[in-house]
Parts: sequence; structure tokens; C-alpha cells
Amino acid sequence: MGTPEKLLEVGARCRERGWRNLDAFMPYPVHGFEEALGLKKSLIPAAAKTMLVIGAALGFIFQAWTSSVDWPINVGGKPLVSWPAFIPVVFECGVLLAGLTTIAALFHFGRFYPGKTVFDKTKILDERLTDDRFAVIVPLEGNGPSAEIASFLKECGADEIIEE
Repeated sequence: MGTPEKLLEVGARCRERGWRNLDAFMPYPVHGFEEALGLKKSLIPAAAKTMLVIGAALGFIFQAWTSSVDWPINVGGKPLVSWPAFIPVVFECGVLLAGLTTIAALFHFGRFYPGKTVFDKTKILDERLTDDRFAVIVPLEGNGPSAEIASFLKECGADEIIEE
């Protein structure tokens, strides 16, 4: 396919036919391809937001406990739990845990485990896909016979169909 609009159109039509596990290759990001192909939203932002709140809460609890229970020192008549002074540390604890969780989630959801990489099995389909071509990937497994898929893609105006 030569244009991003065609990629979105073909992806949406494939999804309407009930085909699953669709994927796409693009030379640059195309807005809306996730919806067109029916891809699920990532859990990484939710994990990061959750750990941001937990990290901030842990930072505040640690400071409040330290200043009021473990080592209570009354300095200048301030309250033992002086929350405005805690804000920088609370922010940093939240950002630290959110960042570490994001890295861990990327490795987990990307299946980058020690000793196992997805790059060992990766095969380059077409060198032009990351240069100037767009492609919709329709797995044969679970989506019907290859002749039906190929004829549908030709009908949609596919430039080339590669079966592997």
C-alpha cells in the first residue's frame, strides 16, 4: 500500500471481516491505526500511574513516620508532620517508582526475558516496509484460507501479497 489512508481503510475492512491478530508495518507513525486494526490498549500507562500514586504515598508515609514517630524533633514550633516540606520527596518517590515500573512493564509486555529474545525468530519480510511502504499483516492461522485472504487483499488494492 502506498498511503496511510489506504492502510487504515484496509485494516478497518479486515477487522470488519472478523479477522484477528492483525498487525501493520509503517515507515512513520500513523494516527488511528490502533483503532483501525482493533489493537488493545497497553497496560503500561495504567501500571505507571498506579505506581506513581503508590510511590508518592510511600514517600509521604515514610517521612511522616520518621518525623513524628521514629525521630520526633520539634524545630521552631512546627508540627511534627509538616506536609509542605514533604512535597519534593513525595514527588521524587512517585516519579522513581513510576519510571522503574515503566521499564519493567516494557520488558514484561515486550517479552524481553533474559536468554530469550524475539529478534532470534524475526525475519525481514520486505526491506521497503520501513522506508516507503505500508503493510497490513493478516495471520493465516485462525483467519481462514489463504486464497480467500489473498483475493480480499487484492480486491482492496494491495500492491503485493507475500504468503509465509
